[in-house]
Amino acid sequence: MAARRALKAVLVDLNGTLHIEDAAVPGAQEALKRLRAASVMVRFVTNTTKESKQDLLERLKKLEFDISEDEIFTSLTAARNLVEQKQVRPMLLVDDRALPDFTGVQTDDPNAVVIGLAPEHFHYQLLNQAFRLLLDGAPLIAIHKARYYKKKDGLALGPGPFVTALEYATDTKAIVVGKPEKTFFLEALRDTGYAPEEAVMIGDDCRDDVGGAQNTGMLGILVKTGKYRTADEEKINPPPYLTCESFPHAVDHILQHLL
Repeated sequence: MAARRALKAVLVDLNGTLHIEDAAVPGAQEALKRLRAASVMVRFVTNTTKESKQDLLERLKKLEFDISEDEIFTSLTAARNLVEQKQVRPMLLVDDRALPDFTGVQTDDPNAVVIGLAPEHFHYQLLNQAFRLLLDGAPLIAIHKARYYKKKDGLALGPGPFVTALEYATDTKAIVVGKPEKTFFLEALRDTGYAPEEAVMIGDDCRDDVGGAQNTGMLGILVKTGKYRTADEEKINPPPYLTCESFPHAVDHILQHLL
């Protein structure tokens, strides 16, 4: 791994780290203000496929987070970029609220499958349609493969189990574009101009947020909010650089020890 440099950029997960659906993590807004006052560039990275970037931004503004659209990098953006690069016509197995992020993409007579979190569409008929496309040679593009995520009423299945089912049934491997893929983190950092060795990632998912970031060369801070479960930090090697109670505690550590 490259030598560690002075910290210049902080990547922050959204759902589970700054907020859980329509409720902010206590103290997160003030902590973000303190982080912005320091000499670091802040970016927000999310695997969410439940809503478009615009809807997500409106949710964050209602929660009084000072975040602009160009600071958010989503796995939906990464998926659209890949669809355009490959010049395919995707069957979009995504939540209807995420469709605006694919405006202008041709979906007639699909020859690819793009799958995200789509609870209303994960039924036999649509999954079987995707299965048949894959058998005919269509590529499977997974926006991410998270096992589960945090809702207000508890943990819920993510898209990962459904992606894995299609992989198993068709004997294919999905192209994964979201966290924990190295290309996702590098793309999120690209407009900052900084290297992974100059960045830290804060998130509630030990594998996708912290493991993915650390495999890219960043430091990873795991917070015990959102989807965190006891002993999650033992599930990756190397373990997180730091495990702490919440986003405000992560910011305190950065300000006191990394700058």
